[in-house]
Amino acid sequence: MEKEEKKEWFESEDFWNNYGPIMFDEQRWSEAPAVAERVVSISGAGKGARILDAGCGIGRISVELAALGLDVTGVDLIQSELDAARESADDEGVPLTLIRDDLRTFRTEKHGIGKFDAAVDLYTSFGYCDTEEEDTQILRSIFDSVKEGGTFILENISREVAIRYFTKGEEFERAGKIVRTEFSVVGAWEGLRSRWILTDKETGSVIDHEFVQRLYSASDLKRTLLGIGWKTVEIFGDFEQNPYDENMQTMVLVCRK
Repeated sequence: MEKEEKKEWFESEDFWNNYGPIMFDEQRWSEAPAVAERVVSISGAGKGARILDAGCGIGRISVELAALGLDVTGVDLIQSELDAARESADDEGVPLTLIRDDLRTFRTEKHGIGKFDAAVDLYTSFGYCDTEEEDTQILRSIFDSVKEGGTFILENISREVAIRYFTKGEEFERAGKIVRTEFSVVGAWEGLRSRWILTDKETGSVIDHEFVQRLYSASDLKRTLLGIGWKTVEIFGDFEQNPYDENMQTMVLVCRK
């Protein structure tokens, strides 16, 4: 009998159906146009340039990039997320190519498509695999998908950002749910454990999920990215390319091939 392959939590349709509306609130949607404009500015991508949105999810950034005239391909593992991205693209009247695939094994040649002028991986969608090796596989797949001279923009919670903004949790209401979050540190800041408890306001039913995000320092990720083959890697504290210092808002890595 063949051994059943382990399924990661982020591969679960049910998780994203339940937690997606909580994580992608109105603020996240409202900031998407500005983030897309900064991506275009930083990457130097002109109209018609081909861009990969790695881990595109519900297409929050993909749709805005397409609206700016880019040829966007979104890749994600969850079909319901891709369906939501397609619906958003259709509502906005913009073309969007969507591919269901695992970024750990994604290859452009597998799908019969050419390499991209630029790639993005945004809004803390990196660092959830069981091993660092799998995380690196994702970064290598993205590197292999970008043309020589192309750009990759990675935005993520770093170890430094997690420390600066650490909170033990909070409680709020969103999307018809009472949401309680609990956060704790794994090891010597190797990871951040997040527990999200959702209580339906009408039925009282409860969904309780816990996951760990691996935390990388900005300098560690820079070394990894340079080791993969990127010629330069710059570190910024926001999409305005302000310094990555004590005032950083997030971690934005800009890689050139």
